[in-house]
Amino acid sequence: MAYDSTATKERILTAATSEFAAHGVAGARVDRIAAQAQANKRAIYDYFGDKNKLFAAVLERLMADLARAVPPGDDDLSAYAERLFDYHRAHPEALRLLMWEALELGDQPVPGEEARTRHYQDKLQATQAPDDNGDPQTRLFLTLGLVGWSLAMPQVRRMILGTDHSLDQLRSDIAQAVQALPTGDRFPEQA
Repeated sequence: MAYDSTATKERILTAATSEFAAHGVAGARVDRIAAQAQANKRAIYDYFGDKNKLFAAVLERLMADLARAVPPGDDDLSAYAERLFDYHRAHPEALRLLMWEALELGDQPVPGEEARTRHYQDKLQATQAPDDNGDPQTRLFLTLGLVGWSLAMPQVRRMILGTDHSLDQLRSDIAQAVQALPTGDRFPEQA
């Protein structure tokens, strides 16, 4: 049987996704990735370079998959929030990887930052209402926060909302909260 480099790369990326989601970059082990991918460590280094470059490749694929699955559409921001919530609910590793990225890189530039920034700009344009003369960047950022935080912090969700508050109910709550975000000139000043 001939060696299939495409299949090997895919197995490595799949294994690395699981490993990085569970352990972050610092805690991930190339030995475990190689074993899970049924590949040798040399193949990982040949195809992707060091562990940080492999993490960057995993994130690049993650963001491309997310962009395809939840494209910016002509729907309103609350509908986008619901679709994003559904995606992250079905793919919890995506938020875990983004959280690891934040923990390990902080304010430093991230892999594929230019392309990711363009994607967020596309979301801004697609979700901005025609009469929205307010602050669409803040609205989008808060929408992403409502979705991400709600799913990334199950312990906080449980302690505040209780065990009987379902994810379906939370999805609806988030959509309502996004609809309630001000679209005027700015957020109201506190009195």
